Amino acid sequence: MKNKLNIIYAGTSQFAVPPLEILAKSNFLISCVLTQPDKRAGRGMKIIQSPVKEKALELSIPVLQPESLKDDLIYAEIKGMKADIFIVAAYGLIIPQRILDLFDYGTLNLHASLLPRWRGAAPIHRAIEAGDEELGVTIMKVVQKLDAGPMIKKASIVNDNLTTGVATEKLSILGAKLIKDVISDLKDGKVLSFEEQDESDVSYAEKINKLEAKLNFANNPKQLIQKINAFNPSPGLHYLFRGKLIKIWQAEIAKEDFHNHKYGYFSVQSKRLFLGVKGGAIEIKEIQIEGKSKMSAIEFIDGYQIDHQELLLNE
Repeated sequence: MKNKLNIIYAGTSQFAVPPLEILAKSNFLISCVLTQPDKRAGRGMKIIQSPVKEKALELSIPVLQPESLKDDLIYAEIKGMKADIFIVAAYGLIIPQRILDLFDYGTLNLHASLLPRWRGAAPIHRAIEAGDEELGVTIMKVVQKLDAGPMIKKASIVNDNLTTGVATEKLSILGAKLIKDVISDLKDGKVLSFEEQDESDVSYAEKINKLEAKLNFANNPKQLIQKINAFNPSPGLHYLFRGKLIKIWQAEIAKEDFHNHKYGYFSVQSKRLFLGVKGGAIEIKEIQIEGKSKMSAIEFIDGYQIDHQELLLNE
């Protein structure tokens, strides 16, 4: 085994930053980082670099930002690096088979679920939305079929009412340690063992659509809490209030008797804010109204003079 494995790393979102950082700081050789092209965003349409690009530049690692990996010039450039292994985490581009075939130790992907559950684009969101008791990460070999390759390592955390934002941070750190362990094993000459995924247990994590983040009063309290957590920090569970968009960021199932909480209404009791939904109510802890900062329930009640009850359901 070589003293130094030559690694190419591909990632784009914040989830992919800790694995890159731990590999670099562990003195593994990273010859190049691939990340998606810069984008324009915001009112000023400023150019925004991906979190992975920012970290790679900070670590003085060369960066490539192809629109696609199907281009012959990109293929030739990657081939010319003579890398031993390709590590992918939340990259977002399809990797052609001819690129997968370039690496003696293959292409490994850090996926943010306990495969085969939640293959696809939004595994953390969907796991939290579904109320999964455990969240996790899996390192697998990349194959052409989406997230279907044989698995090498898994690790999990307890879903203790986590939001997607908090869970993403925890899982990225957990995944970083897992990636480091796998590369260390390869460097030490250990043979990786692979476990095929059970196709009968497969589920898919479809990309989040903003329309599905609209508050649905037909959901029961437990389902709503799961959605609030799943859509925090993006896109945020939302609805219209006095003609403006509101987002509910934190809530819990109301523990009091539900008879005072009318379906579709905000209700205020002892400076606490409740929302009546199917089969019960939720107590709102943090909320945000369009154009304003996030605020506590008390700030919302006082600032918008919410009386004993106010109808929210408007459709």
